[in-house]
Amino acid sequence: MSEPVYAEAEVIAKLAAELPHWTFEGGWIRRKFRTHGWKATLMVINTVGHLAEAAWHHPDLTASYAWVEVRLCTHSAKGITAKDFALAGKIEQVVQWQPEPPLEGTPNGDARFAYIKYDR
Repeated sequence: MSEPVYAEAEVIAKLAAELPHWTFEGGWIRRKFRTHGWKATLMVINTVGHLAEAAWHHPDLTASYAWVEVRLCTHSAKGITAKDFALAGKIEQVVQWQPEPPLEGTPNGDARFAYIKYDR
C-alpha cells in the first residue's frame, strides 16, 4: 500500500511553516547541522541514528569534521511523505534541544566543551 506523496509546492510550504531550517532539493528534504567539532558531529549522527531506528525510517547522512547533513525521502513511495516530516520534526526537536535550569548546558566560553551551533 503506497503512502500519499506531497507535491513539491506542498513540501516547500510545509517546510516554511513547520521546519524553516530544512530545505527541499533533489527530491529530498535536507538539513545541515553545524557543530564545533568531531565529537559533537558524532553525537549528532548517533542521535539521528537512534531516532531513525526507533522510527524505522532511515535518512541518508553525510558528515564532515564540523557538520552533519540529514536527507529524508520515503524511497518506497518515491517522494516526500508524512513519515519524512514526522522524523525531521523529531530530529529537529532533539538535536536543537537546549537545557533550562536547573540543567546548565555545555559551557559557551570554553572551546573544549563547545557542542552544537544552535540556530536559536
